[in-house]
Amino acid sequence: MEVIFLGTGTSQGVPMIACDCAVCTSADPRDRRTRTSIHVVMNGLRVQVDAAPEFRLQCLRENIRGADHFILTHGHADHIAGMDDLRRFCDQLGGTALPVYSTEAGLTRVRAMFPYAIGERPTAKGYAAFRLAPLPARLELPQGVIESVLLPHGEVETLGLVFTERSTGSKFAYYTDCKTVPPAAIALARGSAAVVLDGLRELPHPTHMTIAEAVAVAREIAAPRALLTHLTHLSGHAALAAALPPGIKPAHDGLRLKL
Repeated sequence: MEVIFLGTGTSQGVPMIACDCAVCTSADPRDRRTRTSIHVVMNGLRVQVDAAPEFRLQCLRENIRGADHFILTHGHADHIAGMDDLRRFCDQLGGTALPVYSTEAGLTRVRAMFPYAIGERPTAKGYAAFRLAPLPARLELPQGVIESVLLPHGEVETLGLVFTERSTGSKFAYYTDCKTVPPAAIALARGSAAVVLDGLRELPHPTHMTIAEAVAVAREIAAPRALLTHLTHLSGHAALAAALPPGIKPAHDGLRLKL
């Protein structure tokens, strides 16, 4: 299994507009964070999770060549706004619709934002086409299994995702945009080779975990490797990496994991 981090930043991105702080003006490329999303490859099956406003640029930067399935964790703008750029991947599917999974609330947001793209085929060549379906608790695919669990994120719920590759048994958990990780989600993630957790900042936030809260969850899950995502400009990569406990690191745009 390979996991490619397309973006690891908050809804404002880093550098932030009109900010001259030390992180926003940093020369460290790991401090340049586009909005959060990942691309997972299981035995050749390509699963795109979320489409940030920079999705097209992220794909060009990381040489993402296609997607077989798309999962929207939730309908907030920083995760859904780039979905129109999935049209290129629909072309590569021979003009058939791309399977798109989310919560019912997430699917409602997709219908509201992209009504022209809902259907079994594009309305014209070069257009997007989305075949919508709620993501089940367990999605069985020939290449592996994707399990999901709901995570609290303010007034909405986010899909927490656990991928298990069939040929290797490799397991990977992705829990972004959440205020807490309930016991069922912790149990589901146990046994993962790596876990990614929302770790917004040191200061408390009403809908995201703090870095300390994410570290506590990482210890409960006890994966050999834990990575923090959805980071603000309040944390420089090098300083945060040095301050975190062993086995826990900040993720960065362009990071690739082979599990």
